[in-house]
Amino acid sequence: MLTSYAAHFDTPAGYLDFARFGPPSRDAVTATARAMEDSARADHTTVDGLMRAEALARDTAARLAGTDSRHTVLLPNASTGLFHAALGIREGVVLAPCSDFPANHYPWRRTADLGRATPRWLAPVPGGGVTPELVRAALADDVVALSVSAVDFRTGFRADLAALREAIGPDRLLIVDAIQAFGVTAMDWDAADVVVAGGQKWLRAGWATGFAALSDRALESLEPVLTGWTGVEDVGLFDGAEHPPAADARRWSITNLSPVTAAAFAAALDLVERHTVTAIEAAIATRIAELTETVEEHGGRVLSPTAPAHRAGILSFTMPDHDPSVVAKALHAEGVTPTVRADSLRLSPHASTPPEASERVAAALSSLGNRIRHWGTEPTSAR
Repeated sequence: MLTSYAAHFDTPAGYLDFARFGPPSRDAVTATARAMEDSARADHTTVDGLMRAEALARDTAARLAGTDSRHTVLLPNASTGLFHAALGIREGVVLAPCSDFPANHYPWRRTADLGRATPRWLAPVPGGGVTPELVRAALADDVVALSVSAVDFRTGFRADLAALREAIGPDRLLIVDAIQAFGVTAMDWDAADVVVAGGQKWLRAGWATGFAALSDRALESLEPVLTGWTGVEDVGLFDGAEHPPAADARRWSITNLSPVTAAAFAAALDLVERHTVTAIEAAIATRIAELTETVEEHGGRVLSPTAPAHRAGILSFTMPDHDPSVVAKALHAEGVTPTVRADSLRLSPHASTPPEASERVAAALSSLGNRIRHWGTEPTSAR
């Protein structure tokens, strides 16, 4: 466990659901409370003072993404960034995995409805992800972009962004949803043209936080369809005229964001930058290895990649002959919080997760037989 990082959190030891939501640090909670308290005592300096948090969060996100503030914009969530990217492509085919999270599907479905970009769905092999070989096989002259998750939400498969960039070539756009990776997985973000992430999961900033980082290629080729009044040149000039979109990533701004959530985002990003992505990733890898060993020792079938190059902070598994809902009940009894799916379970630890978490999982899986006898029988769906 990364002790210096863990000291900032009060998350229970058995919480293993960071791929769904990351409980924020005391730093983020304090920043939120302070911003609200300041807003409650408003005077002529309050709004401008609160708005400084946005620039602080943007600049830190930019450094972590390996870029600068000119190429970075804060957003309220990852979906907003994906819709900006999708609607910005005038025409052509976009490759996207059919197994991806629904948030990565709907932007492309909507562009198709509008007669703009059309999705062509990729079908990764079970347990796999989007590989260069899969992409090369689907490439055609009409393909203008590839949209992919940096880390697959189901299995934790880590995409090789540099290899995907090489596969699609320099002239097509690489659009990356980084929500399951950013801040906890070192990746080649500069290989992508668009990187979007929400802050409510691994960044542990709370809801309504996020950002996008855009390459020069993206700024040049993506039409700024959703530019709002805060995304234009001369944003402070209220002359009744339509102003041109900003030349930089600000063109993806629709309106002012909450300075309260920006303060929380800035605090969360600062923790990541101070403790480093490399150290956080190493701590998570240790917990994943322990949890994988625990699940396999108790007869579980791991669905996530085992090769380090393709493994991130997600461990998906099944317990043969046991319905996931029953396994979840046993885990809950030991104070463990997993993600429960109809066909599997998902454990996702963080750098603050102690070794005790694996012990709790072991106790839960060891008790399955006894618990089933106590409960009487498993649900019919387990048969």
